[in-house]
Formats: sequence, structure tokens, C-alpha cells
Amino acid sequence: MSLRYLCQFGLVIGALLSVDKVLASEVVVEPNKTDRMSKLTAQLTKQTSPWKKVTDFEQDEPLSGWTKLDLQNETEPRVANPQVTEVLLDPQTNNHYLLKKPAADGVVGNRKAITYFPLPQPINVGDIYTFYLRLNVAAFPNNHVFGLSDMGPEGIAEHAYNALEPSLRITDRYDPNIAYKNDGTLLVRKDDWYERIFNPQTNSYASPMQTNTWYHVWMVINNQPKASGGQTYDVYIQGGDEFPEQQKVYSGADFRMQREQALIYFSATCNTGPKEKPYGNGGLKYDDMYMASGTVLHIPK
Repeated sequence: MSLRYLCQFGLVIGALLSVDKVLASEVVVEPNKTDRMSKLTAQLTKQTSPWKKVTDFEQDEPLSGWTKLDLQNETEPRVANPQVTEVLLDPQTNNHYLLKKPAADGVVGNRKAITYFPLPQPINVGDIYTFYLRLNVAAFPNNHVFGLSDMGPEGIAEHAYNALEPSLRITDRYDPNIAYKNDGTLLVRKDDWYERIFNPQTNSYASPMQTNTWYHVWMVINNQPKASGGQTYDVYIQGGDEFPEQQKVYSGADFRMQREQALIYFSATCNTGPKEKPYGNGGLKYDDMYMASGTVLHIPK
């Protein structure tokens, strides 16, 4: 190869190296720009989101602020503090959630295993709010009731189930007072008892909740006075084979006591049943609790 061609070849290589340096410098800059844009987008989303987080169990101490009460501990032999309320990690999603059971498997007689947590702000009389959470039935048989309370710690300890106002129930126990065997369908409060949610797509009551399946649940809570059409709530659900898309499944469920007071706590109760005839200790998983003013029906981000 002649000297002239060697020089030309060297000039080409030098030019290519210069281009590589420019491109490399651009590659270094672009991720920084992307990071800044991502942070800005996250900040704007946080500022504009209507949702206020109650808890997602991702804190360093996820049970900080939660209170556990075993108000009717009839276990024999006696087990102190028998309820199971713990935060677990799903290794597949790296996500934490709350598992609640009235007692460990094989332990019976814990009749009122209550756990409660303060809302970040009250739902005052006259307010309409949406309360969102994710639910997962760990196992049947079980008996769980949960919802929002207008009472503080002393009132919850005194009134237990009757401390709840808007509430939901999941159980497959037999209810002797109405001679009915529940099947695990999600229940709302109606009049003096419970009623199954309804699937308008099939024009029938919904199917029992699937186990080990996450559901999105929205409760649109009307805390206006009863005379103004309040003390009621509507329920929407998405999840499982039955509800691949969000569906309204109940309109006009009733607050349990209709005391017309500000709602200030989330409270959950479960029950092994009596020692002589236990229901079962199947657990319920909770996660991602949020609240928003008005009717807000998307999934919190």
C-alpha cells in the first residue's frame, strides 16, 4: 500500500474515532436527561393524583401505627395474642402485603381478632370519598369483616363489629340467624345483615371469590346525613375470571350503624368461630390502601 493511501486511511480512522467520542459523550448525557424527565414526571403525577395513600406496607416498619386486639380470646389451652397479623413479601413481585388470620392453623376460639389503623385524614359528615384497596383470599374456610370506622381506639375496643360503618365481608360460614350457608362471595352490609354483590353482566349474584387471586376493590362512600341520601356506599370490583374489567357490583349498601360521624379509622375483624364449632382460620391478604375525595375509579399509581 502506498504512503498516500496509508495517510488517507489514517485520516478516515481518525474521523471515525472522533465520531465515536461525540456519540459516547451523547450517550453519557442522555440517561441524565431521561432521569430528570422521569423524576419530573413522577413529581407531577404525585402532585396531580387525587389519591392519598393510607398504606402500601412498603415502609421500613410496615406495622407501625397498627393496633392488634384479641377482644374475645376463648382459646383452650389459652394462647396469648393468638391472631396472625403480619407483613409478608411476595418473592415473585417483590411486593409486601398484610396477611390477617384470627389465629394460626389448628388454634380455635379467638372470636374477635381486630386490627385497626388511622386514616391519613377524616371523611367528614357531608363528604363523598372513594376508598380503594387490593384483596386476596389466602384460603377458605374463613370469616372476615373490614371497613371504615367512625370511632377511635376506645370505641373500637368497646364496640368491635359495631364500630364499623361502611364494610365488606368475606366468609363461607353458615349463618344460623338466617339459616344460610355462605359461599365465599363478597358481601356488603344491607339493612340489618349482609347481601352478596351482583354481577350485572350475568344478571345474577357474583361467584365466590377465587383464592390466591388479587382483586381491586373500590368503595364509593357517601357520608352525608341519612336524610340527604347518605350513610351508604357503592362497590366496584376488578379481578379474577369473573371480573377482568372493572364492574359496579352494588349500589346503595348501608352503613352498619349510621351514626353520621366522621370516618377516621380502617378496621378489620376476623373470627375462628366458637371452640365447639369453629369456622376455620383461612387468611385474607390486604394491600395498597388509598383514599380520594369524590368518586375516583381508576387504580392508584
